[in-house]
Amino acid sequence: MEIKITRQAPDKMKPKYTDESTLGFGKIFTDHMFTLEYGPDGGWHDPQIRPYQAFSLDPAAMGLHYGQLIFEGLKAYRGKNGEIHLFRPLENIRRMKISAERLCMPTVDEDLFFEAIEKLVLLEQDWIPHGIGTSLYIRPTMIATEAALGVHPANAYLFFIIAVPVGAYYPEGFSPTKIYVVEDYVRAAPGGMGNVKAAGNYAASLFAMSLAIEKGYTQVLWLDAIHRKYVEEVGTSNIFFCIGDELITPPLGGSILPGVTRDSVIQLAKSWGVRVAEKPLSIDEIIEAGLKGTLKEAFASGTAAVVSPIGQLFYRGQEYVVNGGQTGQLTEKLYNEMLRIQYGEQEDPFGWRVKIAG
Repeated sequence: MEIKITRQAPDKMKPKYTDESTLGFGKIFTDHMFTLEYGPDGGWHDPQIRPYQAFSLDPAAMGLHYGQLIFEGLKAYRGKNGEIHLFRPLENIRRMKISAERLCMPTVDEDLFFEAIEKLVLLEQDWIPHGIGTSLYIRPTMIATEAALGVHPANAYLFFIIAVPVGAYYPEGFSPTKIYVVEDYVRAAPGGMGNVKAAGNYAASLFAMSLAIEKGYTQVLWLDAIHRKYVEEVGTSNIFFCIGDELITPPLGGSILPGVTRDSVIQLAKSWGVRVAEKPLSIDEIIEAGLKGTLKEAFASGTAAVVSPIGQLFYRGQEYVVNGGQTGQLTEKLYNEMLRIQYGEQEDPFGWRVKIAG
């Protein structure tokens, strides 16, 4: 299918930001968007890039009532000499296919998906910030649009992509965050949807996250749904602990999102000779390691924040400081190395970087 492009009228173009340090995350949207529609007779049709605009959805649109809504998140980076890079975009495209299949939604052809991202980013390239740590965040989304009540997979969908120039995800930037360990609520259970990017997963996290923020913490550390003891994710990110001479992250077992950055951290650390283990790790083991002095570092990983150091854990009424509340050496090395690869400042031995301009 050919992607039709309709440019925004010059007099309706949005003013560009003037200070990259004030970008924040998810506050400003570019001038254009990509849309693709699905119907029961013709399948996917009418791919187009058009001016960013509001949708018109029927009040009975099934995605609003029964939660058939999935999304992805990836970034475009401005490198040296005007180069523009994407970071492992095919992994996000393939993960969205898995999400769609899990929620009984139609999948989008990988080549068309990538072409849509590429053309939208190139059209909006003036929106890509220049500074290290900034990027153009890309949000592909799919929602069920069939107007009907009654629980069943919809037969009509809208797939769209929007783009957002962003700075640091957390107000702290690349500084240690404070994490609240929650026991009363869970993110996902085995057999559920914890391993896909469904909107309902994030809605379920809001209450516990609000409680943590009220208490002065940055994010929630989720424990498993069955035993309420094994760590799973932190906020919307995967989590890693350096204990002794080992870098440990929970295994993918159906309730944890298989993060693209998570996989990148594992590959990068292994390439340096770091012992990496994907195994269950209880919160009690972590606290004990902290008290014994063998817990050296902790950090979260995800597309939005890349790598985010953890300086403090709150568990059962007590605060536990990690690495003196400072960013660990391995955490900082992983963060810097990831950025250098993403921005094209050094060789990419893994083939992660995809140059689309320059």
